[in-house]
Amino acid sequence: MNDSNSSRVVKIVQELLLDEEDKSVITPALIAEKIDLVLRMHAKWAEALDREAVTDELIRRFSVWIGEDTSLVDSSGHEPWLDAARKQDWRYWQRYREFQEKKLSWKAVDALDKSTDRILSMLEDPMRPGMWDRRGLVVGHVQSGKTANYTGLVCKAADAQYKVIIVLAGLHNNLRSQTQIRLEEGFLGYETNGATNVQRRIGVGLIDTDQSINPNCATTRANNGDFGGRAATQLAISPEQRPWLFVVKKNKSVLVQLLKWIQNHVADMPIASDDSFTAEKDQLPRVKKRVTKLPLLIIDDEADNASVDTGETVVDADGNPDDEHQPTTINRLIRRILHSFSRAAYVGYTATPFANIFIHERGTTKSEGPDLFPSAFIQNLAAPSNYVGPGTVFGRPGPNGREGQLPLIKEVADYMSEDEKSGWMPVKHKPVHVPMYSSSDALPPSLKTALNSFLLACSARELRGQGGEHSSMLIHVTRFNSVQAAVHQQVAEYMQDVRQRISRRIGHEAIIEQLRELWETDFLPATQQIRLAGVDNVPEEDPEWTDIVGVLPDVMHDIDVRMINGTAKDVLDYEESKAKGLKVIAIGGDKLARGLTLEGLCTSYFLRASRMYDTLMQMGRWFGYRPGYLDLSRLYTSSDLVRWFRHVSDAATELREEFDLMANSGATPREYGLKVQSHPELLVTSQIKMRSARTLQLSFSGQLMQTVSLPRRKSEIQKNFDAASRLFGALGPSAGEAFERRFGATSHQWNGHLWKDVPHSHIVDFLQGYRTNEAAHRVNSAALSDFIRMMAGSGELTKWTVALLGVRTGRPSELAPGVSVNMAKRTGDSQFDDRYAIGVLLDPKDESIGLDEAQWNAALELTAEAWTKSGKAGQPEIPSGPAIRRVRGLGAPGALPRPDEGLLVVYVLDPGGAGLDFEVGTSGIVAFGISFPGSKSNVKVDYKINNVAWELEYGASE
Repeated sequence: MNDSNSSRVVKIVQELLLDEEDKSVITPALIAEKIDLVLRMHAKWAEALDREAVTDELIRRFSVWIGEDTSLVDSSGHEPWLDAARKQDWRYWQRYREFQEKKLSWKAVDALDKSTDRILSMLEDPMRPGMWDRRGLVVGHVQSGKTANYTGLVCKAADAQYKVIIVLAGLHNNLRSQTQIRLEEGFLGYETNGATNVQRRIGVGLIDTDQSINPNCATTRANNGDFGGRAATQLAISPEQRPWLFVVKKNKSVLVQLLKWIQNHVADMPIASDDSFTAEKDQLPRVKKRVTKLPLLIIDDEADNASVDTGETVVDADGNPDDEHQPTTINRLIRRILHSFSRAAYVGYTATPFANIFIHERGTTKSEGPDLFPSAFIQNLAAPSNYVGPGTVFGRPGPNGREGQLPLIKEVADYMSEDEKSGWMPVKHKPVHVPMYSSSDALPPSLKTALNSFLLACSARELRGQGGEHSSMLIHVTRFNSVQAAVHQQVAEYMQDVRQRISRRIGHEAIIEQLRELWETDFLPATQQIRLAGVDNVPEEDPEWTDIVGVLPDVMHDIDVRMINGTAKDVLDYEESKAKGLKVIAIGGDKLARGLTLEGLCTSYFLRASRMYDTLMQMGRWFGYRPGYLDLSRLYTSSDLVRWFRHVSDAATELREEFDLMANSGATPREYGLKVQSHPELLVTSQIKMRSARTLQLSFSGQLMQTVSLPRRKSEIQKNFDAASRLFGALGPSAGEAFERRFGATSHQWNGHLWKDVPHSHIVDFLQGYRTNEAAHRVNSAALSDFIRMMAGSGELTKWTVALLGVRTGRPSELAPGVSVNMAKRTGDSQFDDRYAIGVLLDPKDESIGLDEAQWNAALELTAEAWTKSGKAGQPEIPSGPAIRRVRGLGAPGALPRPDEGLLVVYVLDPGGAGLDFEVGTSGIVAFGISFPGSKSNVKVDYKINNVAWELEYGASE
């Protein structure tokens, strides 16, 4: 296939299709018609043209939709400046746009244009005189294209006349080098090479060849090309020069060199010294002069990693800044670099923003200025429809278990013994650990299966015409380099053995049979399921097994096994291998855990045990884009990690919905920061980053709390049933055994009982008598009852709607005279012996119980607005939970706020779903959900958790 001709045809046909007013008429037949038209104009382009591949690419581009970004903005002191007139003749952005159009759909490029315009407009005009400082945060999704976004922002910032642009690119050389290469392609237009002065044009430099606009760069793509050495002492710039780019690690020595260079060679205005400051003991360069002629932009990639000040005391007892506080080193150096410029802008990029939002918004010190809290804006990037995120991989919770989970996850347990203390890779092991599965096999069967899966994925991609694209496998099982080296040797030996058997056809029968069985029992059914679900553009026909066997020898010959860590010399040189595509099995730890992109990731074998939300999500390298091979992707991991990923995925999804609602209401970053800090579902970032040892101050306002981890002991089941019996006995019989909502597009009827205007004291009594499971640290009945009592003291949550829900047919359970329901069923997770763990308790409609028509309509309108901005197709039929809670407590046009009204929903679950081996009669397992309305009050309750419990639930901070 002629890739050059294909890219030309794709680009021109795309332009022709863009002229179609009704994009719904863009069909394969219309695409074929336009291809014929282009080839009639230029017949030579038909040479070696793969028309099917061109058609598939155009179908992909026109089937992708992208929602709108949402923003929380504080415009205090900001002067609007970015308009169409200002954007005329912007050459850096124009050539980057054309560069992106070669591989992205017009919708994606248009969305990138709008997104970067919005971010740049929230920064200050670099030509605005005087002193100013703007700080923001861009929140994307893991492996979703954040680098492309900030490269576009860099191009536009340079066009707008930002002169010094610093990109903080992670902690490791390989990530810094990868980022440098991406910026060379998208911004510089030439390859940086410290060994020669010859500039080889690449990327955007092949689109606009005018070298007079080439930006300057003080760093190179080499592994040791970071800022320092001769450049740090001899480099000099002036206001008349083109923009300067610095791509640097978040490393003390590098940032010290950069700060010294700024102070010694660029700063031009002395500032008054403060002799009273005597706490400085670290010998870091001081800010003695400021740069007044050159505006600065800092892009902080992975801004939640290393940049956050984890010091304990940033404010005093009265909430005032402690200006003698000494921040942690990297944070201090970043802030001093910002403090060295009279005109400065800082934009952090991350997929896990929680550590950044925990930054105290009042943290200010004499030598560093304000902390890195995103006080100006937080922008939430919309993900394209073809992005494969946590919700796609792990599905969504539903009353009957997970819904929509793809058949790509394979739970493994053979990597360690049952007591978790021995085996190939026990969770807790030391650097001297020697991985060994058995006396005859070094590797556990599950890893062999994963390696075989990668062979099949590469072979299938070859037959689908994707053989020239990169294919990668991730093996991430330990953080110790010495243990990684042992795993690398074992994997390399296994692959060599398989390669020789298949290539020489000697003793190959067993491995071929294993591959065939895996293909027929796993790959073919998964492909068919994803094909039917319409999640990806899966080919209509599957390759024959004989075709797979035919390409296996060549595929195996191309696969490299590499170790990626601080001691290994291997690198992932995707750029150098782009002509034929790199096929690599990458074995590593922390360097593979954050930021580094694994191109064409097909197979992951992942056993790391961190339970921190941000650490887990960043380790999820399997999220991203899998065009045409999503069905071939596999994740081999432990059952614990699957459970933790599901939880953090669900919590993050709801928090994003909350973000969109707050953005629509005009909230500021500070208001969102307070929201996150009091979110009981997100106690999953490092305690150090949250600056709290054992006690957290939490608010449950605006949250849905439901018991999904329930007791299995008979005494506790009976205790909770008795608490519910006392509650409903005190409330007395309801009006009937069914109630309904008549308004909305579709009415709904519940089976059960409803009480209104219930005093809060009844709810408090119920929660005090109820025993939540010890493993349910986030849904603690004692903390919930304390919170309700404190809120009632301030006039909120004083009266409640209480619903007892059951099903139409099922085993009956009587809780009080005249109050009975048929027990509901919820599927339990069989892996837990100590508790009855269910996915979700409440049906999404349950939170609407008690709403009047005005509240329903207002909440539905908020939900529809969020759907439209996120790019979801169609219109919602019921309002979302966050919208309901917001309207309930804070009101909306046409709906009065009612922060005094809470909602308690109680279910009685059939013990059969818990697999109990004893008879509980008609008592059943009582579970509850509480929907707390939104609130403007700052009432919080002490939430105590000891370090042992924290370690058990979330693991140690890494």
